[in-house]
Order: sequence, then C-alpha cells, then structure tokens
Amino acid sequence: MTPIRILVVDDSVVIRRLLCETLGTDPELEVVGSASDGHIALAKISQLHPDLITLDIEMPVMNGLETLVELRKLYPKLPVVMFSTLTERGASATLDALSLGASDYATKPSNTGSPAAAVAAIRAELLPKIKALCGGSAVKLKSLPPPRPTVKVKRPANRHIEIVTIGTSTGGPNALAEVLPRIPKDFPVPIVLVQHMPPIFTRLLADRLAARSAIPVEEGIAGVILSAGHAWIAPGNFHMTVKRAGVGSRLELNQDAPENSCRPAVDVLFRSVAQVFGTSVLGVVMTGMGSDGVIGAQHIREKGGEVIIQDEASAVVWGMPGLVFASGQADAVYPLDQLGQEITRRVLQSRAPRTASPENHPIILEPRAK
Repeated sequence: MTPIRILVVDDSVVIRRLLCETLGTDPELEVVGSASDGHIALAKISQLHPDLITLDIEMPVMNGLETLVELRKLYPKLPVVMFSTLTERGASATLDALSLGASDYATKPSNTGSPAAAVAAIRAELLPKIKALCGGSAVKLKSLPPPRPTVKVKRPANRHIEIVTIGTSTGGPNALAEVLPRIPKDFPVPIVLVQHMPPIFTRLLADRLAARSAIPVEEGIAGVILSAGHAWIAPGNFHMTVKRAGVGSRLELNQDAPENSCRPAVDVLFRSVAQVFGTSVLGVVMTGMGSDGVIGAQHIREKGGEVIIQDEASAVVWGMPGLVFASGQADAVYPLDQLGQEITRRVLQSRAPRTASPENHPIILEPRAK
C-alpha cells in the first residue's frame, strides 16, 4: 500500500518536529515536507504533491485562513486538517476554516505534562482523521460487512413524529449549516443533536448555526424543557440525553464514560430519545468517521422510529452513515442538499390529517458512487 503523503505547515519548530516525528512512526503515512508559513507551503505543494496538509492557523507572512483561501483556488479537493489550539480564538478560527473548505481539524495537545502524552494525543486524534480523509471510498468502508437488507419495522398507521435527533462528526459543521437553515421557522417538533466537538467549539457552532437558521439553535443546558421549532447541540465533553418531565421532556447532561471514544456520543442521545419517544422519533445520521450512531439507530428502529442517512457521495467521510446502511438500519438515503427538505417533509406528513390512502412504505435509495 502506498503511504499517505503529508505536508506539515506550522510556524512553531517544536510543533513541526512533533508532528513530523509522530506521523512518521506510522507505516501508512509519509511526511514529505514541512513549511513555516502559508506562502512557503503553497510553493511546496506543486513540488511535493502531498495527499493531505496539516495547517496551523496563526502563522506569519500568510496565516492559515489566508493560505486555505488560496489553496482551495488551486487544489479544491486536497484534504486539509487544521491543527489549532483549544481556545475561544482557536475554536472560532477553526470554524472559519471549515467554512472556507478545510476538511477537518485536530486540537493541539495542551497541558499534557509530557512529550509522550502529546504524542499519544496526536496519534489518537489526528492519525485516524488523516486515514479516513485519504483512504478513498473503498478503504474508508473496507471494514464494513456486506450491506444487509433493511430491517423491517412495524409502525402504527397514525404515528406522529414528535422529535428529530441528528448525529454527525467529520464534515458535520458544514453539513449542519446546509441542513438546519432549511428547517422552517414553524417547525412543529424539537431537534436534538450531537456533533463530535470539544468544549467551546460546540457553543460557537450553535451560535453560527443560529445566525443562519430560521429556528433557534443553542448549546444544550441541563433542565431545559424541549419545545417545538428549537434545536439543541450537545455541549463538548458532555453526553446529552432527554427525559420525561410531566407532559413534556427535558434535557439532561452527564459525564459518564465515553462511548465509541466519544463524549458527547450519538448512541447515548439516540438511546434516550428512543426510550422516551418510542415510535415518534426521526433519527438522522450524517457525515462522520467511526461507528457512533449505529447502535443508537438500531434502538430507534426497534422502538418503531425511523432513521434516514446522508449518502456517500455528499459525505466527507461515510463511516457513520455507511455503517448504519450496512447494518440494515437505514429507512432511506439522501444527498446532503435534500436532507433538510426531507426531514421537514417527513415530520409534516406524519402530523397531517390522515386520509384513506395506501400506507407509505419507506424506500431505500442506493447511495450514489463517488
């Protein structure tokens, strides 16, 4: 197998050395060069032909955002992972970078206490993202079992969708920015979602999505009563669940052990929503690497709810939705630009007055080839 060729771009000599040495220990990766600013990096791309770039944000001469703008003009498909600090400023700049076309991000190790801990943090967070982004469709899904027939679920004819729950990871911020603004202001049910992100990032993401959406979007707060036409994002480092509260339901947060190496985890939220709302759930699994959401999707459908997923062609990484599809737990598959409309259609259709029409059976759409 040909190693993935990486160009490391960072103004810190220490970080460049740390990244080069850490990435170089993996036989599937090859660091082909480094650069201390964006101007140098752009010159080296044409010489070194990397498969992926790790890009710092704060650099002299040409910073990471300026570099990304120019890079996307010349290399629109070249994967770029931003390597940023876990600070308010770093999180805001990272979200800017994602909106400008960065593929993903990783946070720089801080307060690890030792070089070994810093190396371990990079290996745990950055390496899987590099491999997922550069593996191609066949490699990304090579561990998937053959697709199973869709598991048939019996649903009552008078079923109403009472809540929408969404799970996403790599590529999720841009995907959510495509979906949530398509939800109408008078949307009749609440939306609860997990986007794999650390603290600070989730609050800033909620603020940005709220600015673009007709419905309010907020970071989840323990004890908040769910209301129609409102979306809540699980805060970084906390699992978010829903619980009955009289005739309504409320949000709860906890710091139980990570699931699927994630906190917040999609499975945790999906399980709780399925338990509280039963057949009245619409689950949505979008772009992201890993398996988080697969077991949760199964819980939703075992309770009589339905699950739709983003298709492979429009996903940055088709790991999470791909595994839901392969496990037979997807009712239907849609491209990203149709998901917001489809969520709205399904919710409104389920709540419309019933007529004497044939039962609407879900249809599985084959994911489009890349």
